[in-house]
Amino acid sequence: MASEINRRVVLRVAGASIASYALGSQAQGAWPAKPVTVVVPFPAGGGTDAFARPLSAQFAKLTGKQLIIDNRGGAGGTVGASIAARAAPDGYTLFMGAVHHAIAPSMYPKLDYDIGHDFVPLTLLANVPQVLVVNPKLVPGDFKAFLEQVRKSPGRMNYGSAGSGTSHHLAGELFKQQTRTFITHIPYRGAGPALQDLISGNVDMMFDGLGSSAAHIKGGRIKALMVSGLKRNPAFPDVPCAGELGLSDYTVTTWYGLWAPKGTPPEVQVRIVEEVRRAVATDELRAIWASNGAEFGNLTPAQFGAFVGAEVKRWAAVVKASGAKLD
Repeated sequence: MASEINRRVVLRVAGASIASYALGSQAQGAWPAKPVTVVVPFPAGGGTDAFARPLSAQFAKLTGKQLIIDNRGGAGGTVGASIAARAAPDGYTLFMGAVHHAIAPSMYPKLDYDIGHDFVPLTLLANVPQVLVVNPKLVPGDFKAFLEQVRKSPGRMNYGSAGSGTSHHLAGELFKQQTRTFITHIPYRGAGPALQDLISGNVDMMFDGLGSSAAHIKGGRIKALMVSGLKRNPAFPDVPCAGELGLSDYTVTTWYGLWAPKGTPPEVQVRIVEEVRRAVATDELRAIWASNGAEFGNLTPAQFGAFVGAEVKRWAAVVKASGAKLD
């Protein structure tokens, strides 16, 4: 009799467990069942924003659910990363970071998150070359004239960045190192505020990602003197590349990726990647990407994780060689 009772109890518990698992699987499979928040760790108007908002619009069209952009700027993007790392791992809070988050471990002695352990990599969204942009009223002429002006008055000219330890900052330090020049660094709380000060004439130049500069270049508010790398960018074919200007080793790209907090169920991770890839595959979003000089990353989560790990090592070497420090 006792064994029969025990058997019934076991069956009831097993049945409840199966039902619970089934409900959980259905909930995960139904993702997104409600609006999804994406923490963007920079103020509105920056490069990350330039890719997050078009993605948000396409996501809403395809899924019927909002992709809410939550701008949390500060400390070179590390404040927003810290907030996202502590979010519930349920698939409804994601993190859209950038190359800055591969640089941060080498620039900040103490971070209260670890990009390799507190997040799960989802996908590399876009890869964009850096561009040297200037206020044309303050810095007239082409790249050659600009370089002569910089060398003539060391330290007089300045460049804005999205914050100390960001790719904008390191791109400037690498440029100074390779051209043997000195330009004063002015950090901001994001690329958006820095760009506004560049446009208004409060800073002379920026080393920015094309994603945030493209519209201002096309509008004539700022002027592009050089794109990084060994080839011109199709979106701006008239802008010379670093290689043809004598800087064959000056290759700096700004990339943007998507992560979820560690512990997010694997099934939900798969659904997120599926929906994001579906949005990026649309002609509308591809056209926006291309107009900003960007290419879709097209990496699997595992490949993206390996890519980020390699970038952390690469930028650690750049930080060490340039002697860059937090301002």
